[in-house]
Formats: sequence, structure tokens, C-alpha cells
Amino acid sequence: MRRLSLNARQTIDDEGSDGLFVVLLEITHPELAGGPIRLSTDNAERISTDPLVYGTRSTWRGANPVTQPFLWIIASALLPSDQEDAPAAAQIAVENLSSEMAALLRSFRTPATVNLAVVLAETPDLIEAEYLDLQLLSANITESEILLSISRDEIELEPFPPGRMTRNRFPGLHL
Repeated sequence: MRRLSLNARQTIDDEGSDGLFVVLLEITHPELAGGPIRLSTDNAERISTDPLVYGTRSTWRGANPVTQPFLWIIASALLPSDQEDAPAAAQIAVENLSSEMAALLRSFRTPATVNLAVVLAETPDLIEAEYLDLQLLSANITESEILLSISRDEIELEPFPPGRMTRNRFPGLHL
């Protein structure tokens, strides 16, 4: 069972609530020169006027709200479910607004790490749901959108039984 704040519960239960859930994304990869990419599905705050940029200011994952805002993207998200017998898998559809977005995704040779958080727009530092260390599995790129598929490693894929600590395999243990 997931624990939600009282504001989140009220937003869910009220018919005419003006509360807005926001998805924060952090994409990390060793080949990203400028550090992690921080994205948000909320455009309520103007970050800069030249160029015109909107986003969300949050301290999630150690981000500095002044210098490292989560930049707004036109996106929709299918978040991971709470099912115990299924891996945490999600899909994010991002509007393909620039050819640079596709070029960046195609430049990676290894999977990027994606962290997701769900917050309320009025309290972006209070995390309602969090999904960490997901792997970018695929990026289906079309003219209009980029569909990112992300998931965690399935625990069922781990080998069983694990390797034995024998003298031949681990000689340092048997001195």
C-alpha cells in the first residue's frame, strides 16, 4: 500500500479539485556531459524569458531549485503499477519538438538510468510516489513523438542457484 499525503488524498477524492499531479523525470548517463537531464510535466512557473522556458523548481534528488530546475516538456506518462508480481515498467510519450532530442537518444550505447517522481504542483518537494533506478529499454522515435519504455531488471532473471564459493572459482577465500 502506498502512503499519500493528505493533500494528495484530498486532490484525488474531491470532484472539483484544482490540484495537479506532476511527474518529475531525472535521466542520467555517464556520457551526458552536462549532468543529469531534469524534466517536468508542469508548466506553471516561468524559468526564463529569453529563451522562454517553463518548468518546476524542486529539491528532489538533490537538485538546486534555483540553478537546476526541472524543465517542462509536453509529455504523457503511464506510471509503474503497484502489482507485486510484475516489474516496475513505465512508458513516457514525449512530443518530438526537435531533431536534437532524437540525436541525443541515439547517441547512447548503453541504457540510461531514469528516476521518476510524482508530486503535487503546489508542493513539488513532497514526493507522493517515487520510482528509482529504472533503465531506459527503448526509444521509439516518430515524426510527432518519442515513446520511452523504461523498466527495472526483473528479479526473476537473476540466476539461481548463485555461484558456489569453491576453491577453483574463488581461490582468495581459501588461503
